[in-house]
Amino acid sequence: MCLAVPAKVLSVEGDQAQVDFGGASRAVNGALGKGEPGQYVSVHAGFAISVMDEAEANLSLETWREFLEFQDQLDAEEGA
Repeated sequence: MCLAVPAKVLSVEGDQAQVDFGGASRAVNGALGKGEPGQYVSVHAGFAISVMDEAEANLSLETWREFLEFQDQLDAEEGA
């Protein structure tokens, strides 16, 4: 199983794209799924693997937020 995280494309130069993961900007290889600035891409292991529509990206980001909140709750319960 592989996990891919949505990121918003900030800029593209050749096969490299600068993307935003909700406040963390990173360079990724866009050769497999190059998006345009403003679009969302699915990123796995430093590669943009596909272009996503905004609704799909927002749904995936919300799922990630829910997962991280749940993990924080579990961590807090273990520390109590």
